[in-house]
Order: sequence, then C-alpha cells, then structure tokens
Amino acid sequence: MTNAVASAAASAAGAAGNWRRATGIAGAAIGVLAAGAAAGVAVERMTVGRTVRRKARLALDSTGPYGTLRGTPGKAYADDGTELYYEVDEVEPDAGAPPSARRRRLFGRKAPAPVTVVFCHGYCLNQDSWHFQRAALRGVVRTVHWDQRSHGRSGRGVAQNRDREPLTIDRLGRDLKAVVDAAAPEGPIVLVGHSMGGMTVMALAAEYPELIAERVVATAFVGTSSGRLGEVNFGLPVAGVNAIRRILPGVLRALGQQAELVEKGRRATAELFAGIIKRYSFAGRDIDPAVERFAERMIESTPIDVVAEFYPAFTEHDKTGALARFRQMPVLVLAGVQDLVTPSGHSEAIADELPDAELVLVPEAGHLVMLEHPEVVIDRLADLLTRAGAVPAAATVSSYGTSSSSTARPR
Repeated sequence: MTNAVASAAASAAGAAGNWRRATGIAGAAIGVLAAGAAAGVAVERMTVGRTVRRKARLALDSTGPYGTLRGTPGKAYADDGTELYYEVDEVEPDAGAPPSARRRRLFGRKAPAPVTVVFCHGYCLNQDSWHFQRAALRGVVRTVHWDQRSHGRSGRGVAQNRDREPLTIDRLGRDLKAVVDAAAPEGPIVLVGHSMGGMTVMALAAEYPELIAERVVATAFVGTSSGRLGEVNFGLPVAGVNAIRRILPGVLRALGQQAELVEKGRRATAELFAGIIKRYSFAGRDIDPAVERFAERMIESTPIDVVAEFYPAFTEHDKTGALARFRQMPVLVLAGVQDLVTPSGHSEAIADELPDAELVLVPEAGHLVMLEHPEVVIDRLADLLTRAGAVPAAATVSSYGTSSSSTARPR
C-alpha cells in the first residue's frame, strides 16, 4: 500500500525544480522512509554501472513472464458510471475425459463444483498481482479478475474526477457488487482480497449482507486489515512516522496537482523507487529479479494523482463490524509475518473476530506474499475451496511446492 506512496513522494522531490516548497516537504517526509533503500541503491551503484542496470531493467521488461495471462474481457459499470474492466477464466471442458494431472493435483479426481472465485487486488496494483494463483487455478475453476477503479485497465473514477467526491472504501465495495452482477450474476462465489482488495470485500459485506448470506460460500483475506491503519508505523521510528502522518496527506494533495511534473521525477529516480518497493513489498533476500521488476511495473503504472486520491481512505477504513457476515462460512486469513504495510497483527485481529477461520502466518514474507510465496497461497486457497464444498478432496499443489505446516497457527 504505502510503498507506492513513499516512492512517488520521493521521486517528486527530484522532479519539481522551482516547486521548492512542496518538494522540500516531500523530501523531509520521505527521508526517514527511504534511507534504508537509498543505502542499498548506493552500494549497488558502486559495483554496477548505470547503463548495465538500465539494460537489465529493459531485459526484464521484455522477457518477464509475469502478468501475461489474459482471459475473456468484460466491462461492468459502477453506480457513478465508472467503467470497471474484468476478465473471466472459464473452466476447461473435459468432454468426458479423465481429469488432468493439474486438476488432480489441486483437487483430487473429481471435477470441481461450478463456483466462481473473484480476485480483488490491492492499492497501486492490478489484477495481474494474482498471476501465480491465476495460473494454478486456470481452467480448473471459474475465476474473475478485475481492476479497481483508476487502476489497471479500468477507467478513472467518475465521481472523483467529475464531482470531486472523496474516494472511500465503501465506494469500492459498491464497485465490487457491480463486477459480481456483471461477471458472476448467479451461482456460488468465493471472494479473495489482498490488502485494499480485502477491505473492498469487507465493504461489500457491510452494504450487501444478503449477497454474502445467499451466494458467498468462502472468503480469503490476504495481507489486509479491518481498521486502525492510522496506527501502522511502517517499520519506522516513532518520531519519523509521526512526522510523515502529519504532513503526508497535504504533500500528496500537492503532488497530485502537479502530476505531469511528478511522473517525470519518478522516472528519473527509478533506482531509489525500486529499492523502496522491494523493502515494502518483500521480506526475503532471494526474490526472483523478474518478480521484483513485475511488482515495480504495476506500482509504477499507478499515476501520482491516483495515489493521492486513494490514500486518505485508508485512515477512515473501519469494517470490523462487517466481519460478522463471514462467520458462517470457511474463511482463510493469511499474512506475511514481516509485512510492514498491513502488519500480520491486523490479520490476527481479523481472525479473532472469526474464530473458525484458518489463520496462516507466513515466515519471511512481506506485503506481496502472493508473489513472494505463491505456493503457500495457492495451497491454502485450494484447501479453502475444498472446505467450502466446491471440490471433493484437497491435494498439495506440487508444481509450486508444499506449504509448511508451521506456517499455520492452530486455533
């Protein structure tokens, strides 16, 4: 979530030129946040030439396999007219043939029931952030992947651009309802949400409890929070985080009003930007560079004015009361132990409200746990579908490895 905010503000400081007051504030706000990443970038510059680094990024952009999966496209329309882009991956017809090895590996020998799994992505990401999970379930169960308003291939929020309406998580919940109505108008549904996407699922439950009760058969909350995000310190000293909290909303508003200038700055400071993304997205040291670059590209594609537009909504988010809507169904709550954006304590708080939920805390994992440890997320999602009755028997997703039993805390 805040990795994109941080990097955008840091980049702006170098881009604004004569816009000294705003960039001065941005530099002060972000200095503490970027220090660790900047040190790492400085060491790299001593050993690897700028041209080599640039060529490496271009090579990863052209050959990286992630984010290339595409499905049948569709469009839904929010109640303010915003165009919401989604894609559907249908179940592969078996024509009476025995289940494929991949299907048996996921769910056993019988075909899964006709459930639709709806994936909701996080802040400054897009539907491709679920790449590994989409690849594993592709053709096995029906899935819907959509881009939140102003993200990915969806249109800019009409209410925000035309009416200057503040963006709220409640608005995102209504957007999700429009996508469900268009892409999965009938049949059982499984909702999967990461970060802001999990908050979107909670907002849907708060406003449409009958939909949850009548059609949702299971839910997964991945690296998300039901509230109290204003207390997150992002791994910073108290003095640093307090300073950022005081001035960041105003800085973002100012940066959003100078979007073109700021975007030039983001490009100029791409290396520092990459370091910040790595720190706030991943916890391990051995992340595939292509995965790192994939995450960078998604976050880079989010315009600074969208970053600014969405950020205030998180401090207002409080959907703890809506969690009760999920108590009568199987629920997975999963988080990286070293998530600095939505700390794992927030997932534990969700699980406390849902005592029958499976709580999985993944060691050496950061905020983008579904990219850092895809095998764990895939394995637990397959098990969730089994517990929901959507499939007859669970099995380990052997092509991605097995999830360690130590990652799940017994309840």
